[in-house]
Amino acid sequence: MYNEVSNLLMYGEENADSILYKIAEIFAEFESGDYNPIQLKKQINITVKRLLDTATKYGFDGNLWNDYLTFYLMMSENPFTITCEKTKLQEGTVNEIVKNDFSIFKKLFEYDFTEIESKLNLNIFSQICNYKAITKKELTYNRNVSEKVKEYSARLKKAKDEEEFYDVITEFYTKYGVGMIGLNKAFRLKAKSNESESIELVPINNLDNVVLDDLIGYEIQKKKLVDNTEAFLKGRKANNVLLYGDSGTGKSTSIKAIINQYYDQGLRMIEIYKHQFKYLSEIIEKIKKRNYKFIIYMDDLSFEEFEIEYKFLKAVIEGGVETKPENILIYATSNRRHLIKETWNDRNDQDNSQGKHRSDTVEEKLSLVNRFGVTIGYTKPSPKEFMTMVVELARRQNIKLDEQTIRSEANKWEISHGGISGRTAQQFINYLESQL
Repeated sequence: MYNEVSNLLMYGEENADSILYKIAEIFAEFESGDYNPIQLKKQINITVKRLLDTATKYGFDGNLWNDYLTFYLMMSENPFTITCEKTKLQEGTVNEIVKNDFSIFKKLFEYDFTEIESKLNLNIFSQICNYKAITKKELTYNRNVSEKVKEYSARLKKAKDEEEFYDVITEFYTKYGVGMIGLNKAFRLKAKSNESESIELVPINNLDNVVLDDLIGYEIQKKKLVDNTEAFLKGRKANNVLLYGDSGTGKSTSIKAIINQYYDQGLRMIEIYKHQFKYLSEIIEKIKKRNYKFIIYMDDLSFEEFEIEYKFLKAVIEGGVETKPENILIYATSNRRHLIKETWNDRNDQDNSQGKHRSDTVEEKLSLVNRFGVTIGYTKPSPKEFMTMVVELARRQNIKLDEQTIRSEANKWEISHGGISGRTAQQFINYLESQL
């Protein structure tokens, strides 16, 4: 095995601490014949535990060895895979190089662990090749990754030769991309321990599995958001979007639903917070050459008088020297229409000449919201709309109460639980489910 792994070129791992290379080193020692059985078993146990940790994290099941190799191929960002993400490769030298790598991976997929198990009197490799996870599928931590790995692991296992192996894995690169960006819908920024570090995007594994139909009402608002997003995905001109309005009306839900709906079309989301705005330029530099459409998402965006982070945002949106890449848009939600708190003191520098009433401070603050080409208002529902939401949600959750009782109880609930909103309606339905 060690000779095979060491001959990998395009998929050769720079990190010698990877699971694949650790297993290869174990076999190098075993195949040399000069080894201490107890120490070698210890190395095997440590490495297999790492494999089990990875399997648990990403929900692998069945043949963990094949699943890990598939995951390794999916995660390998190299010149070949990045190019495949953007376009289908024509015949050339690079194809011959990777096909040689794939012939090695095909041998690894079919590797027979019988000899090492027999000589060391262990069966751990047989166990990981026939593994039954105790976690239910619906509780898998990263289900999106798990499903893709299982699908392509089975197909790669059945590949007759490196040509078919090549076709299967390049199909994945073309359809989904490569690395964590290919396998996940949404990301957040990992906090830096020091400023010399490069930024790291961390997958959000438990993104709400909501769709736009889950948000009752707000049809005009949803259509505006969908139209802008679809134009973006089709390469047409699209605008940054600000969703503003009352709390609990579905602004954040709409954004999450958009990501779920268009993930298969290459849409990804990166969520950042105000204190991370200074890294916006680094984020854009990291993703601008990838073959995806990215929404940089800012939830509950607003600024107090003393906060100046909005200046970073202004510069990135439209004010900087470098043009914002066409594969990036900014979507934000806020309870404030103008994002930045205004005070009467802002008007102390008004210019009333020539019949105009202008304040430099006010203009400075309003200039941020003006850089969102699409602004969509979400207002609280009327009492009638609220009751429609409650009844529809109860129907969807199959709550066995008559409509009049539901309306009566909902009226009592909203009076003592924050007033009328879509969030209050959902909380009331959750309450009914807990009681019934």
